[in-house]
Amino acid sequence: MTDRTDGKLAHLDGLNLSRSWCWRALAGALPEGDARRPILLDAARRHLDAGLPHIARDYMGEHWLASFAVLAIDTDS
Repeated sequence: MTDRTDGKLAHLDGLNLSRSWCWRALAGALPEGDARRPILLDAARRHLDAGLPHIARDYMGEHWLASFAVLAIDTDS
């Protein structure tokens, strides 16, 4: 088990959420039917799944991770 009160680990959660946002943006830039879209969307989902559970467990993450989570799940971003 990792110590989620460690600020360095909170930054890794933020990185996962930021990557999720970027993977989704890249997928959205590709035309419908492009074979790469499902791969990018799967990567986005996996990064979101890795970071999302750690948003509200400790102050080290909860005071700023939510902004990255909103970007990762906002369909207009």
